[in-house]
Amino acid sequence: MNRKSEVVSGQWSVVSGQWSVEFRLPIHGSRFTILVLGASGMLGNDLVKTLGLRHEVVGKDFNDFDITNKGITREEILDINPQIVVNSAGFTNVDGCETEVEKAFLINADGTKNVALACEEGKIKLVHIGTDYVFDGNKREPYLEDDIPNPLNIYGKSKLKGEQYIKETMDDFLIVRTEWLYGKKGNNFVSTIMKLAEIEKELKVVDDQIGSPTYTKDLAHAIERLIDCSLQANSLHNLKGVYHVTNRGTCSWYQFALKMLELARIEDVKVNPISSSHLDGYNRPAERPAYSALNCSKFEKETGLTLRPWEDALAEYFESFERVSLRANIVKNRKS
Repeated sequence: MNRKSEVVSGQWSVVSGQWSVEFRLPIHGSRFTILVLGASGMLGNDLVKTLGLRHEVVGKDFNDFDITNKGITREEILDINPQIVVNSAGFTNVDGCETEVEKAFLINADGTKNVALACEEGKIKLVHIGTDYVFDGNKREPYLEDDIPNPLNIYGKSKLKGEQYIKETMDDFLIVRTEWLYGKKGNNFVSTIMKLAEIEKELKVVDDQIGSPTYTKDLAHAIERLIDCSLQANSLHNLKGVYHVTNRGTCSWYQFALKMLELARIEDVKVNPISSSHLDGYNRPAERPAYSALNCSKFEKETGLTLRPWEDALAEYFESFERVSLRANIVKNRKS
């Protein structure tokens, strides 16, 4: 059965966490063991939930084993012996990477290499989470998978080195580059703006950096779809290489913040746009690309899946919370 014949009607999309068209599952009831690294993180948490609905998922974190230790990483992965490893572990503090350079490369590069070596030895497919920060932002249009990387900061450089190690070490891998992640667990830009809105009546947000906000719940579904396509025809080797995956559309951080407050029905907090140059006094040493949107057409063409617009995904995120409680919390904190 080819990929086109599996779609019964309409176009693939993610809407409210549901597939919006009728389709036939490509793996015919097969159940696989999937190891998720970084399982307690923001994306890892959603990966465990999403993949766990149809597969046996083993979630591991640095507390379980340290991926920077080559021997332990090999032992743990080969002992679990999964069909697929999804690596969402990493040192993701972009500004922290500038001051802890050795740690950044140890985790994001060497740790990734250790995972790749173990997967290659065990003939295990690796799905690795990458970043838009491997690009410098000078293109001014969405980046393709084969555009030449040129990271501006240590985080991007360490993540790119990890990608290079995977390509040098493995044949069967998926690198999923994404950006501007937010979710229900962990710290992110959405949670930061909401916390600031509880105590401040006026916010300053950068308006000269453009990207695509991506809901980790949607990204987890997209990764599930990539895995599904890789499992077609009883093969673990159908899709491989680099894929860009984000929610549709672009905005600035300023526009992103405005939409958050609108959806949370917070009307008495003013958001002022500022340029990146005004952040010099805010302890943000890492340079960011001015434009880092990713072109997802390869992913959409090869999987048949198109993620919903970022505005719709953000709306669902806020619908999962009680707006009245959120509003009451903001008023209470301002009075205290």
